[in-house]
Amino acid sequence: MMNTKAATALTHTRTSAKLVGTAALLALLSSVPGGANTPAEPLAVPEPLAASDRHYQVSRLVTKLSERGHYARIRVDNDFSASLLDNYIEALDFNRSFFLQSDVDQFQSYRTTLDNALRSGDMEPVFDIFRRYRQRARANLEYAIDATAEEPDFTLDEDYVFDREQQLWPATEREMRELWRKRVKNDILGLTLADPEKPFSEISETLNKRYTRLLKRINELDSDDVFEGFMNSFAHTLDPHSSYMSPRQSEEYRIQMSLSYQGIGASLQLDDDLVTVLNIIPGGPAAMDGRLKATDHIIGVAQGEDDLVDVVGWSLDDVVQLIRGPADTVVKLRIRPGDTLPGESEYLLELTRNKIKLEEQAASSEILEVGHDGESYRVGIISVPSFYQDFDARSRGEADYVSTTRDVERLIGELEEENVDGLVIDLRGNGGGHLSEATALSGLFINNGPIVQLRHTTGKIEILEDPVPAQAYTGPLVVLVDRFSASASEIFAAAIQDYNRGVVIGQQTFGKGTVQNLYVLDQFAPRSKLDGLGQLTLTIGKYYRVTGGSTQNRGVIPDIRLPSLLDTAEIGENTKPRALPWDQIKATRYRPESRFGAVLAELDRGQIERAASDPDFQYLLENIEVADTLRKQTTISLNLEARKREQEERRATRLQLENDRRQANGLEPLESLDDVDEDTRPDVLLDQAAEILADLAAQSGRAKPVLTEAR
Repeated sequence: MMNTKAATALTHTRTSAKLVGTAALLALLSSVPGGANTPAEPLAVPEPLAASDRHYQVSRLVTKLSERGHYARIRVDNDFSASLLDNYIEALDFNRSFFLQSDVDQFQSYRTTLDNALRSGDMEPVFDIFRRYRQRARANLEYAIDATAEEPDFTLDEDYVFDREQQLWPATEREMRELWRKRVKNDILGLTLADPEKPFSEISETLNKRYTRLLKRINELDSDDVFEGFMNSFAHTLDPHSSYMSPRQSEEYRIQMSLSYQGIGASLQLDDDLVTVLNIIPGGPAAMDGRLKATDHIIGVAQGEDDLVDVVGWSLDDVVQLIRGPADTVVKLRIRPGDTLPGESEYLLELTRNKIKLEEQAASSEILEVGHDGESYRVGIISVPSFYQDFDARSRGEADYVSTTRDVERLIGELEEENVDGLVIDLRGNGGGHLSEATALSGLFINNGPIVQLRHTTGKIEILEDPVPAQAYTGPLVVLVDRFSASASEIFAAAIQDYNRGVVIGQQTFGKGTVQNLYVLDQFAPRSKLDGLGQLTLTIGKYYRVTGGSTQNRGVIPDIRLPSLLDTAEIGENTKPRALPWDQIKATRYRPESRFGAVLAELDRGQIERAASDPDFQYLLENIEVADTLRKQTTISLNLEARKREQEERRATRLQLENDRRQANGLEPLESLDDVDEDTRPDVLLDQAAEILADLAAQSGRAKPVLTEAR
């Protein structure tokens, strides 16, 4: 489960496309921008790589535990070795900008032997591959430092392929040099467009520090760093949610979590050479501010009034260290929106560090008045940002401990006193939380029965029942979800859908339907004389709906689909190459209601008809089309005037779309996108959900007389 109770004010999420390691290992795995002609700081001489006794013991122990305990009951054999090799190479050079094709061909000699290396503890194949990586990275970065000594000619008509995941590795060193020449040129051009007043000397200095920092970190990586990275490639070959953490990283993480240091309330991951926002944590400073979005990039960090530090190419751990700090202190972030190209629409975001406030993370409610076929409906909206519970208070036996279910039950009572005609449960962005809260919340709407099935590695199936003795609400119900609705959210939405208790609308959900367990490796080697073996997180279970189908990979498919700017091709479990597949087990006995089956087609048709004449909905569709076009782009012009024209055309398109929307709503047009007030834009999807709920209430005969004024 995604446990948001345990989430700190800033957490970092590690993904299968990159290695997970200490210090700067994540940074060197990415494709990086360029530098200037002279290194900004002295470079360390690389330490020789050699396996230690601890590496031998950990590799054997992790292999054994994984074979015995992982849900998929994997075998570490020749086939697994082949997948692991691909994963390790991908993690080191997923954008195919460091290795030559001949390097990758040479590595194939290890294709069926890495399983033997893991069992024997022989890390020489791993170190051999990494030595070649370091050799290529050093040569390319040193070339880039020299290449930035002279300002490029931006009048030439040439393009740069910035997304190389589907490209071949360069065949020759000459081809590699041409690739890096264009990379450096693109980085200089991006910084020039971001700040046209900045002289080339300052841009060169920025890139000098960026490249030199990366080169220094690559040289400083030791055997433990490389070993941890490889063991994470091993874990991610099992599935995206399994991972290994070395003793050093485990201790650093424990100390970080125990200090009185806070962050901005965002989960981050390394995406190419950029630190990218994975999601916003409810109740944190970023959520309260409202401007930072998932897929946005953090390209600079400053403390208070200090100058911004360029963090492109930094390791994820080091960026997190910069962002975290004492509570109530200011951190400034340079943000590049996720739906823009380099040099476009960057802005400065100032946030005050703080803890995640439970009261801000709590469920909340509002009432929307909806006119429908000459009648007026009062729609109760309950937003549930996470499935939270004050576990410590509950353990102490406190009767009034805070929980999602208790808060929602109270809000239902308050809304019913206001004579609402139905409820919308808004789970957008809810990444999960306590399993017990998901089952208990479902019980507020379902009249007894099983909620979810949990299948363990052993094959044992555990059925989790509705713990609530009576329904708290029996009226019309809509559940609104999006691509970030995950884990506990999916359990709740699936139960409502399977019992025909309500209508699920929105996007296909994330598809995180697995359970993980943390193994402290020292406990499995009590006679070991070594000082700490680290920790292994292993997937040991899977959630299944009462119908027998898993929420894993597929998530929950809405009864009525609504569009979203969230990219389902980039976000979600089914975008991860080694995610566990969807499957199904035997359905458990449950008694669904029959109220909505025949109504769904009418509700869907009504939504389509309303959306066709809704200017805000059409504005959303047009913006999705613009965003999709940008997402498909893998090349970019290196001509300055062409890039300026492209930027101006995109801004003009966005301004035209905004003014078309405003005109249709009877508002004055704007002269610039800078004049847009995001707070005044309607929540289109929530409005659609309220309309569907009103339609559903009408089908249920719960119409109210037309109100002369809103209450």
